[in-house]
Amino acid sequence: MSLPPSTISPPRPGSGSGRARRRARTVDPVAYDFRRPIQLSREHQRILQLGFDGFARQATTVFTSALRSVCAVSVVSIDQRSYAEYVDSLGAATYMTKFSADPMPGVGVLEMPLDATMSCVDHMLGGPGSGDQPQRPLTEIESGVIRGLIDRLLAEMRYSLSGIVGLEPTVIGVEYSPQFAQVAGAADVMVVMRLELRIDERPHRMTVCLPFSGLLPHLTAAAAPAPVSNRERAQRAQAAALLQEQFQTVPVDVTVRFRSTSVDPAVLSDLRPGDVLRLAHPASAPLDVTVEDTTFAHATAGAQGPRLAALIVSTPKETS
Repeated sequence: MSLPPSTISPPRPGSGSGRARRRARTVDPVAYDFRRPIQLSREHQRILQLGFDGFARQATTVFTSALRSVCAVSVVSIDQRSYAEYVDSLGAATYMTKFSADPMPGVGVLEMPLDATMSCVDHMLGGPGSGDQPQRPLTEIESGVIRGLIDRLLAEMRYSLSGIVGLEPTVIGVEYSPQFAQVAGAADVMVVMRLELRIDERPHRMTVCLPFSGLLPHLTAAAAPAPVSNRERAQRAQAAALLQEQFQTVPVDVTVRFRSTSVDPAVLSDLRPGDVLRLAHPASAPLDVTVEDTTFAHATAGAQGPRLAALIVSTPKETS
């Protein structure tokens, strides 16, 4: 029976068609970059996100108290890049603080644009910290002023990442040109944390770069499940033993049978009472003892009083 056209309701907007559009968007192919065979997993990104969210909150306090101005730091992205790509993403002149990443091998980088660094120095020396700042290397006095701020930021980074790695960052040098900062090889894989620093509502980029090879073992350990206590371990062992014991008492259907014989369908259809069918089972071979078509032993046919029986004569040898 067909319904009148007036009773057929049109599809609701955003129902079937919307689901189709969403499904089409979710199956878009993603290009695989063969230059990055090892990818930063989503779980590792989540762990780093939690650590650097804490660092951003602490850095906000450090900048606000040091500059005596309204500042804010937030995490923008966490990416895996080659060191060459990281360098290319920076400006021609910047303030790169290189620090040792013990106990991780390699060198880490805390980078701020030169105008943001000059603005911080201007604030800490009592100036207004205007957006128009000179693009030049810092003087000895300016370097000493900003060094105190960098040391506080590295200390907060050590505290925020303590749940991942016991980092002990120590400043080992400063570079103003990214091209001359010999931190890693051009193809070495790095983890780059991009942050946004706001000083008096003026946004500035700030990045942290760490070696991926040194960070990966600590991320893997941090993502591993927590070790169980002795009580939990004993409970698991007891449950496993109980399960194994119960499996030993589960009833199963056992079949003692001849080996299978292939018969032509025409021969099978012509069988009549009294016909003899030749089996492929040799007369000297034992019968197969099976459970769910799996042979686990061999037996010879016999009798136990008035009942048919089978005597187990061999079991298949286990293969190593």
